[in-house]
Amino acid sequence: MSTTPPKAAGPIDFRTHGRYRARHSGSPLPGLETIRPPMQRFRGRIGAGFRAEPYRFHLYLCMACPKSLRVAITRDLKGLGDVVGTSLVDPVRDGRGWAFRDGDGHGLDPIGGFAFLREAYEATEYHYDGPVSVPVLWDRWSGRIVSNHAPHVLRDLATAFGGGPDLYPADRREELCALDTLFEEDVTDAAQRAGRAPAGSRRAEAMDTVLATLAVAERRLAVRPFLLGDRLTSADVQLWVTLVHLDAVHKRHLDAADVHRLGAHPHLWAYARRLNLIPAFRDNLRLDHIARNHRSHCRGPAASGVSIALNDWS
Repeated sequence: MSTTPPKAAGPIDFRTHGRYRARHSGSPLPGLETIRPPMQRFRGRIGAGFRAEPYRFHLYLCMACPKSLRVAITRDLKGLGDVVGTSLVDPVRDGRGWAFRDGDGHGLDPIGGFAFLREAYEATEYHYDGPVSVPVLWDRWSGRIVSNHAPHVLRDLATAFGGGPDLYPADRREELCALDTLFEEDVTDAAQRAGRAPAGSRRAEAMDTVLATLAVAERRLAVRPFLLGDRLTSADVQLWVTLVHLDAVHKRHLDAADVHRLGAHPHLWAYARRLNLIPAFRDNLRLDHIARNHRSHCRGPAASGVSIALNDWS
């Protein structure tokens, strides 16, 4: 196992390189932007071909990405900070994709020595032609990607090394999977639909979906400290990150009245503030990265909800 001296990517240059466009492998139209999230081509697992060993694995993350934030929180909750390293990309990318450059809260890659994350993909698969996504779990021993499939990375970090809270209790895994899907589809995806839709029935329907889902969480948290009772689980990590992005990103495209309705869940937002007191949550939150990333690619106009704070994340 060796490391390569780190290289710095050049400055962000939209004029020369344009904006990043992921395209499906083999697409006849270069630069064709995907509508759906890209398929993760690398799906290795710790414990199935990659033995769980200290200092073997490294994470490539973007702290503006909700999946990367979940991975970072999980890593720290499990006490893996000295066992699994991280390299953080610049939260703004031009047409060359995720890049390593010195900046506030991100820097160079001392492990692979990559200037661009695409180089890690190309080191793993010759002539790789697919999208480049985060998070990435990297194997330092073989010098290749283990996985870029976030659910597998999260599960393996939470279960393969031991220590820390049991974030995936065996007797609740079906419920954890259901909650994960619920928050992803009926809060994150629905909030995005509400922000894109013009005023009318489609926006109202999407907002009703978001509010109904938050009400489910509100009822649970009115009688228990965590979603599944007295113990912190992966569902709490997922919900907290969902709430962060609801406040930092999705509300920017909602009317003030809709944002006030989101805020009318006192137990839910008190829970968010309580989790924010835990170092694994608080220390990985980079609202500035989320804001820079959103400003760099969002073309939609801000709505009146942008000025309303749902929570104090300080």
